[in-house]
Amino acid sequence: MPGKVAVIFQVYADAGKEEAVKKEIVEKLNPKGVQLEEVAFGIKIIKVMFINDDQAGTTDKEEAELRKISGVNEVEVIDESLL
Repeated sequence: MPGKVAVIFQVYADAGKEEAVKKEIVEKLNPKGVQLEEVAFGIKIIKVMFINDDQAGTTDKEEAELRKISGVNEVEVIDESLL
C-alpha cells in the first residue's frame, strides 16, 4: 500500500489578482489547504498544499494544473514530505 505525501507549492500571481487566483485554485483543484501570505512590501504569495499517494511524478500534474490558472506567473515546490 502506498504511503501519503504532503506537497506544498508556492504560487506567484499577478499583482492585485492574488485573491481571485486563490479562489480559482480552490474551486478547480480542491487542495488540502490554501493560504495567502504577504512576504514583503505588498508582495503576496499563495501557498497550496496537496496530499498524494507516494508515487513518482505526482507533483508534475498539480504543477501543470496550477500553471494553467489565469493570473499565475510562477509555481514552485517548496516542501515535500512523507506523512
